[in-house]
Amino acid sequence: MTDPSSAPSASSGPRRSGASAVDPDALPELDPVIHAQARLRVVAALSAVREGDQITFPSLQHVLRMTAGNLSVHLRKLEDAGYVHISKTHRGRTPATYVALTRRGRVAFDDYTAAIRLLLDGADTTEEQR
Repeated sequence: MTDPSSAPSASSGPRRSGASAVDPDALPELDPVIHAQARLRVVAALSAVREGDQITFPSLQHVLRMTAGNLSVHLRKLEDAGYVHISKTHRGRTPATYVALTRRGRVAFDDYTAAIRLLLDGADTTEEQR
């Protein structure tokens, strides 16, 4: 897992003459819970499920092509953050696990995608100034 705070800042590295520096304080923060690649994939997949609906664990596992253990670890972190709700029940005698993105998780994902767009728009602006 990559720690976003250890990534090079947008203002590091050589500057070209005439290019203005990107203000690191103006750059949006990326939610570290979502930013991990596997959790980003999980949240993106769950965001496609209508609000109020849920998906079975095996279906989510199939869509993401993740092992059960790996998916479980990432779902636990998302659940601890309040971004997903996991419910365990039975279909007949067979245990069934359902996963849903919570309202808080949807807002966090929306904020995350907006932050990415701001970063990309800032990169476009910086390129145009060069």
